[in-house]
Amino acid sequence: MTDRPPPLRDQLVIVTPHPSGQLPAQILRQMLGDDMFDTPKREAFLRRLFLDGDAYTDLLYSLPGARHVQAPWSRFAVDLNRDRVDRVDNGVIKATDFDRQPLYPPDTQIPEDEREGRLRRIWDTFDAAVAAELSGARLMIVGHSMAPHGPRLGQDTGTPRPAICLMPGTPDAPTFPHDRWAALKAAAEHAFESVIAASAFERVTIGEPWSTDTLSLNHSRRSGVPAFGIEFNAGLHLRDGQPVDSAMRGINAAFAVFADAALALVG
Repeated sequence: MTDRPPPLRDQLVIVTPHPSGQLPAQILRQMLGDDMFDTPKREAFLRRLFLDGDAYTDLLYSLPGARHVQAPWSRFAVDLNRDRVDRVDNGVIKATDFDRQPLYPPDTQIPEDEREGRLRRIWDTFDAAVAAELSGARLMIVGHSMAPHGPRLGQDTGTPRPAICLMPGTPDAPTFPHDRWAALKAAAEHAFESVIAASAFERVTIGEPWSTDTLSLNHSRRSGVPAFGIEFNAGLHLRDGQPVDSAMRGINAAFAVFADAALALVG
């Protein structure tokens, strides 16, 4: 007999913007040139991008009964957790990976019409899909993972990171009700207690190293649906770039408990 998901789960939207390591062929060719036909070089390059994204978050945040919106392309094609107009070096279309290694041959300039075409095909499509799923929803959770230490391209370079970071906004601009932040943190500490205890990482934080993710901020403002982002430390489930199956199962099971508790807080 199949277990039925809790009844509120069909009002939960789970967004995973960065699980993919794939690129549209035209973007891959811009990055690699004719080396896109060299299988070892192509596979090594795509593996590098996959691991520099949020590897396996599609699996970690999978939840029966919930609504899911999962990005099909790498964040290095278009970063869906950035504003459409964000042109900084870590913005919506990036020139380097997070170790500041170039993605394109020297002196590559992406023409404005190509940039707009990418955004129209990838960013706009994803934005519309998230907005559609939020109709009638009670809560949106945006699922990410983070490197164990801050990378060269970032705000916390070299800094050790916690096991789990919750991103419900700021007190002045909450994306999840501020009066329930303590309860949300307590729910995460309870759900992930055994996951954290079995790892080399400590603490569930709110706002460390990030307070808000762009998807939660933009869509909660537009829809009125409470939202927050969550970051799993990649060291919880990866060893030397390879997934640890038992750890992934444990994280996913704990996330189910946590997600149901978060739903109850906005019930």
